[in-house]
Amino acid sequence: MRRRELLKYGAATTVAASFGQRIARAADPSVIKFGVVGPKTGPLAPGAAVTHFPNFKLWAYEINQRGGLKLKDGMHKVELIEYDDRTQPPETIKAVERLATVDKVDFIMPVYATGFNLAVAPIYAKYNYPLVTQACVTDQMDQLIKRYPNIFFVQGSTTSFAQAAIDILKKLKDDKQIGNKVAVVNVADDFGIELANAGRPIFKKAGFDIVYDKSYPLGTQDLAPVVKAAKAANPDAFVAWSYPPDTFGLAEQAKIEGLNVKAYYSAVATAFPGFYQKFGPAAENVLGAGGIKDTPEIRAYYKAHKEATGVDADYWGSPFYYSLLQMITQSIEGVGSMDLKAITAYLKSHTFKTIVGELDIRNQKLDKFYTVGQWQNGFFNAVAGVGFTDYSPVKLKTSWG
Repeated sequence: MRRRELLKYGAATTVAASFGQRIARAADPSVIKFGVVGPKTGPLAPGAAVTHFPNFKLWAYEINQRGGLKLKDGMHKVELIEYDDRTQPPETIKAVERLATVDKVDFIMPVYATGFNLAVAPIYAKYNYPLVTQACVTDQMDQLIKRYPNIFFVQGSTTSFAQAAIDILKKLKDDKQIGNKVAVVNVADDFGIELANAGRPIFKKAGFDIVYDKSYPLGTQDLAPVVKAAKAANPDAFVAWSYPPDTFGLAEQAKIEGLNVKAYYSAVATAFPGFYQKFGPAAENVLGAGGIKDTPEIRAYYKAHKEATGVDADYWGSPFYYSLLQMITQSIEGVGSMDLKAITAYLKSHTFKTIVGELDIRNQKLDKFYTVGQWQNGFFNAVAGVGFTDYSPVKLKTSWG
């Protein structure tokens, strides 16, 4: 991503941070303290500035505007205590440990990114905090649930996301709208590596020939060699198991190099409003992870998010982050106290009304989620998912505009 884009997203992070100071830091000892950890600096900061931090600001603002959380002993305002993990797992671990032992917060919100959530899971378990993850896509869910009775996944598994993306490509291939050659790249962190490993056998079973398969380090600035090599392989489809900011960098290079495949997919950050703002008509028909159904509830959420934080919410993680916070709120108020074990038990025994519909995590895994979206007329429409029934039809990508 170019320097000006990094500066733009950095400014968004700063706005979110200053907003947090306005809505938090109350002196009242009855205020309930919530810890928030994530990257405000480092490679993952642009993504967290869109999806992670603003939702906590919006949630705290709305809770305090209505008078606080309703507990058995009355209404309690909330305070956010935030730490920057600098996109470094050891810093995430230290920050979560500090929140638990020094700040002694009443509740710790989930951290940002798959590997980071997995790294801190033992700490949440040690201190009995429920870890209700959102930005965490992994095939290790079942093993982790057995190990940690306090962990919850408000997102799908790695294989579910890989399978959904490849199923869409397979249908296009079977309908003879694209050929069987695919170029695949991935960011070399837990998220990208898991998706690449899960995807290879699925591509093979679906009858695809992987003509290019390349990983690149997290934070790679120059993605031109990756895209040039992918184009040289003459693929019919391009798939990037990517994170921000490389999702932006790959699309920019694809446009420059003229990687004119009929199906182009990139993962995290494709759903960011900044993606469409940057590429405009060139973003049309780009496929990516997530998506959302356009409803009045979702539109109202986007309006409130923008007004309260100054940041545009994305079309995947953001509404599910907010839904996660609705579930946490309903659990705390259902219990009537900050009894962490009771809150965990409540999450395991109830369903929840959210802006994306009624959600169920009683098995510590979400029962429904969107897996693939596509930019269509400026909205990142859901075109595939699990547990939902109505999706927008997939369109071919004819050019980069």
